[in-house]
Amino acid sequence: MAARFLVLVHLLLLAAASAVAVTSAAASTSLATNATAGPHLPAAPGADGNGGGGNVTGFSFSRFVDAHRGVNVTVLGDANINGGALQITPDSLNDAATFLTHKSGRVLYSTPFKLWHRGHGGAAAVAGDGKRVASFSTVFTINIFRPNGTDPGEGFAFLIAPSADEPPAGSSGGYLGLTSAATDGNATNQVVAVELDTEKQPYDPDDNHVGLDVNSVVSVATAPLGMEISPVKPTNYTVWVDYDGAARRVAVFMAVSAAGEAAAEAKKKKPRRAVLAAPLDLAAVAAEWSYFGFAAATGSRYQLNCVLAWDMTVEKLPCDDDGDGGVAARRRAVALAVGVPVAVTAIAAAAVVAYVCSARRGRKAAGEGGGGEDGSAITGTMIRSLAGGPREFEYREIRKATNNFDEKMKLGQGGYGVVYRGVVAGDHTCPGGEVEVAVKKFSRASTQGQNDFLAELSIINRLRHKHLVRLLGWSHDNGELLLVYEYMPNGSLDQHLFTTTATPGRPLLTWSLRYSIIKGVASALHYLHDEYDQRVVHRDLKASNILLDAAFGARLGDFGLARAIESDKTSYIDEAAAGVHGTVGYIAPECFHTEKATRESDVYAFGAVALEVACGRRPRCDVEGFCFLVDWVWRLHRDGRALDAVDARLEGEFDREEAERVILLGLACSHPAPGERPRTPEILQILMGSVAPPVVPPFKPSFVWPATAEDGGIDTMSTTAGTTATGSQVSLTSASTWSGNFMKGSLRHAFEQEVVSDSSLP
Repeated sequence: MAARFLVLVHLLLLAAASAVAVTSAAASTSLATNATAGPHLPAAPGADGNGGGGNVTGFSFSRFVDAHRGVNVTVLGDANINGGALQITPDSLNDAATFLTHKSGRVLYSTPFKLWHRGHGGAAAVAGDGKRVASFSTVFTINIFRPNGTDPGEGFAFLIAPSADEPPAGSSGGYLGLTSAATDGNATNQVVAVELDTEKQPYDPDDNHVGLDVNSVVSVATAPLGMEISPVKPTNYTVWVDYDGAARRVAVFMAVSAAGEAAAEAKKKKPRRAVLAAPLDLAAVAAEWSYFGFAAATGSRYQLNCVLAWDMTVEKLPCDDDGDGGVAARRRAVALAVGVPVAVTAIAAAAVVAYVCSARRGRKAAGEGGGGEDGSAITGTMIRSLAGGPREFEYREIRKATNNFDEKMKLGQGGYGVVYRGVVAGDHTCPGGEVEVAVKKFSRASTQGQNDFLAELSIINRLRHKHLVRLLGWSHDNGELLLVYEYMPNGSLDQHLFTTTATPGRPLLTWSLRYSIIKGVASALHYLHDEYDQRVVHRDLKASNILLDAAFGARLGDFGLARAIESDKTSYIDEAAAGVHGTVGYIAPECFHTEKATRESDVYAFGAVALEVACGRRPRCDVEGFCFLVDWVWRLHRDGRALDAVDARLEGEFDREEAERVILLGLACSHPAPGERPRTPEILQILMGSVAPPVVPPFKPSFVWPATAEDGGIDTMSTTAGTTATGSQVSLTSASTWSGNFMKGSLRHAFEQEVVSDSSLP
C-alpha cells in the first residue's frame, strides 16, 4: 500500500508541477485574449470567459523565454530563443560565414488550430464547397536587422503549416525556410505564408516587398512597401495579419513601432490601409488542422530575424473540442489563466485522499486485489485533472476500432501490454473521416498495471516534439487500461534493419534514410534531456522503440519506463522495483551498479542504436568472436578499418564521411565512463556537420567504478540494491562491458526484461 501510495503521490505532484511550470513559463501568455479581431471574427471572451458569446481561442506573448520551448512553442531548424525573442535564424557574434549564412529555421505555436470544418454552421457561414473556414487575427512585433550594415538577405515569413516539422532540407536562401527546390510548388505542401522579402530573386518584383505565398515562394500576390524591412538602423515593426473566413480574404498591415514603446501600445496603432489584401481560400490549400508560426532563411547574405512579441486570436469552429462546440475548451482556458496551480493541487490532494479511503475500504471488503471499479473511477478523475489532458475515448469505441482486440489487428507485444491497430471515427478531437491509431492495452495485474498506465500517461501527455510518437487519447473503463497513439505505418526500425530479405513492406533502408533516422532520434533525445521543462530519461531507447512514419521519419516511442527528473537532479532511481530496467546491449555499464537512469545512460543507448543502424547488426550479436557489436567496431576502428563495419547489404552505396561520423559518434557514446560521453547538443552538432567527429581512442577504455567526480556528477552513494561496496573499484578489461559475477543478479533481471520486450510499441 505504501509503495502504491508513494507512486501516485509522485505522479500527482508531477502533474501539478507541470501545470505550474506551464503557467509560470507563460506568465505573459493568456489562452483567451482580446487581440484585435478581423472583420468577421467574433469578439474574444471577456475576463470571465463568457463575454459577448465569443467563440474564440488564442494566446499572447509579450516576450519569449527559454521555458516556452517545447511547452508553448516548437523551435525547429536553426531557430532559437534568446534575448527575450524568437530568433528565427541565428543571432550570433561568431564568424558569419559559418554561423549566419545558409540557415533556415521555424518557430511554431505548439498546438494546432482547426482552420476549416465541413458541413457545420449556418448557410451564411458555409460556402458552396460545404466548408466553414475560421477567421483569425494575429499581431506580432519584429526586428529584422542587418548587422554591420551588410546587404540584407533573404527573408522572413508568417507561416501556416500542416505539421510541426523541421524546415525542408535545402530550404535556406530564397526558399525562406518554407519549401525547397524539390518541393516548391507542390500542392501537398499545404503551406501558406505572408513573406517579408529582402532579397530579389528572378521571380520577385524587388528586394523589399510583402507577398502571399501558397505552397511556393513564388508569391500569388505581392505589394511594395513604403518602409525598409531590414534597415541599417535597427527598427521594430508591428505586423497585423487578419483573415476573414467568411469572405476568404487576407489583409496585411505594417507600421513602425516607436522606440521604447510597449508591445501592447504598439499593437493598438493598426494602420487604416492594408499593405496587401488578397483572396485566400484556406479550405482549399491548408490542412484542416494547422500550426501557426514563423519561418526565415539566410543565403550567402544574411540578416537577423527576431520576433519580439506575438498575439493571436482564432475563431473556434464547432466540434473543436470533443464535439461540444468549444465550450469545454473555453472553460479550460479560463481555468488555466486564473488558477491552474491551485486547481491541480486541490484535485491532486482530493484524489490522494479518495484513493487512500477507497483502498482501505477495498481491502476490508475484498482484500488487496479488490476495489477495481473504484480504482478505475479514481484513476479517471486523476487523468482528467491533468493540464491539457488528451481525449478520453469510450471503451466500446476502442473495442470496435480494433475489432474486439482481434489477433489479426495485433502490432506487437511487450512487457507492459499488447498493441493493436485500429481505426477510429474522426481525428483526435472531432468526428469526420477515419484515423488509424495504435492502441496500447496494458496487461499487468491491476495494481502494477495501473501504476504503469499512469506513469506512461503522465510523461507522454506533456511532451511535444516532431520525433516523438504522439498520444491521441486514453480509456479506462471496465478495468481495461488503454492508451491511443498515432499509427506509424512503417512499423519499427528493427523490422527494417534486421529483415532477412527485402520485401515491398520492409524495404532495405538506404543510407540517406538511416542518417536521417539517427538525426531524428538525436533531436528527440535532446528535447527530452535539455529542451523540455523537466529532464526526461527514456530508459529504454532501442531500435524496436523507434517507429517510422509514412515518410520514414523517426518517432521515439514506448515511454513505459521513462521518468521525469527535476532540473537540479542528475538521475532517476526507481524506488518501487529494484533491478536494472532496459534491454541488454543498450544498458550502460554503470547502471548495473547504481540501478539509476541518467542522461548519460540514455546517451549510451543512443550510441548502441547509432552503431546498429550503421552496421545493420544488433548490439548483442556474435561477429568474428565478439559478443557485442561495439567491441567488434572498436577493434575495426583500432585497425583503421571502421568503415568495414558498415552494413554490407548497402553494397558500398553510402556517404563515407557521414558513415565515419556515425561510427565515431556511436563509439564515443559507448564510452564506459559516463562523463566521457558526449551530451545531446554536441551529438546534434556532430550529426549536422557543424563540428568535427569526436576523437575516439584506438583501444576501448576499461570500465572503472566508482566513477570519478568528473564523470557527469554520477551519485554513487545511493543505490537500491547495494550492488557495490563503498570505496571499492572494479576494472573490466574483457571484451564484454557486462562481464563479471558481481552483476549476475542484475543481468538476470535485464534478460528477463528483454524476453518480454519485443515491440513496435508506441
